[in-house]
Amino acid sequence: MATKTSGTILPRNLGLFSLWLLVVNGLIGAGIFGLPGGAARLAGEYSPLIYLLCALLILPILLCMAELASYFRASGGPVRYGTAAFGPFVGFQAGWLYYIARLVSFAANSVLLVDSIGYFWSAASVGFNRALLLAVIIASLTLINVVGSVRAMRSLALLTVIKFAVLLLLVICSASILGPKLLPEFNPLTAFNSPYDIGAATLLLIYAFVGFESVVVPAGEAKNPARDMPKALILGLVLVTLLYISIQLVSVAAVQTIAQSSSPLLDVAAELFGPLGAMVLMLGVVASVAANLLGAIFSTPRASFALAEDGSLPRWFAAIQPRFLTPANSIIFFGVLALCLTLYGSFLWLAAATVVSRLLLYGLTCAAVPVLRPKLATRDSFVLPLGYSIPLLGILACGWLALQVSLSSVIATTLFVLLGTALYFLARWQDRK
Repeated sequence: MATKTSGTILPRNLGLFSLWLLVVNGLIGAGIFGLPGGAARLAGEYSPLIYLLCALLILPILLCMAELASYFRASGGPVRYGTAAFGPFVGFQAGWLYYIARLVSFAANSVLLVDSIGYFWSAASVGFNRALLLAVIIASLTLINVVGSVRAMRSLALLTVIKFAVLLLLVICSASILGPKLLPEFNPLTAFNSPYDIGAATLLLIYAFVGFESVVVPAGEAKNPARDMPKALILGLVLVTLLYISIQLVSVAAVQTIAQSSSPLLDVAAELFGPLGAMVLMLGVVASVAANLLGAIFSTPRASFALAEDGSLPRWFAAIQPRFLTPANSIIFFGVLALCLTLYGSFLWLAAATVVSRLLLYGLTCAAVPVLRPKLATRDSFVLPLGYSIPLLGILACGWLALQVSLSSVIATTLFVLLGTALYFLARWQDRK
């Protein structure tokens, strides 16, 4: 079965397991390997609870995404939701915000992957070797996605198995060694009266819970998006939250100076299992980042594909490769742009902009539910209970998180929105002409 949109066809190869892979790999990237130290510094023994708080903040947003995903069978995700609810201009901005956030994240994680390889081979992270390695990694991921979604999912599944095996092995083996020391002694009721900065800790750890939206973008290639999208999103969040909490408990219990560590999980592995343990964990870092990259380069080009389908980007982006039936032009463009960023760009101020752009995207998603439910909900749709209280909670969560960000992030996002606006009106002018 295939989906047809404006004359183009994408085969429906993605089942529940493939969609779940996109969710967990959108959530679990490189962050969990470096966040436990910062979480312990900001929230101490309460840091495992902050992961739970972040999951609760993200939950209403994720549920709104799940409901909207059950209404649409075409690719595009936020592009489709924004367009249907608020018109083509808002739909374009939603897709543009998603695209920029994922592109910058992809570029930054590509650099991180090369730096991780540099742990074994120091020359890999400098000079010509760095540029060559970045080019090989991005070109390989691009090629895998151009030749078909089935091959991409098989590669993603293999990397996911390696990633989860390493992380679960760390948790299980550490728990067997630490025993009762694994559980901290604290009173959760006194957390907000402690000297720790709970707000800053929450803002830090929320990074580990973004990226799940990548699963809704290739909905046009899902076998049954109305049934499988909500299940994949909810199951992914539950599993990842449990894994994050377990990793934080292990980190705090295993290394007393974890709050000062810049590579906390490597320190945990080295403390408990020696140099060999650190090397095995590094394998997990490489697999985790690679899986995150593969998931990003699979889903994000589908956003530019959907924008071109809507006439908000040049039609070139909507071209389908006739042999492999993939949006090859959009995939190649994404790969080339990401490579340029990794080779020549500075990511610090760009990365700051991704926080605000994601919050705007999430807030827009929650606001779309009350508009689209009366129009599109059917007997087979995933409709949230409690009326519109869950979308309201999602908007409030986005608002609270937005109060924690810096002014520079707001300015950077504003510049991106203005750039997107210029591209939108250029595409519309070309279309009319």
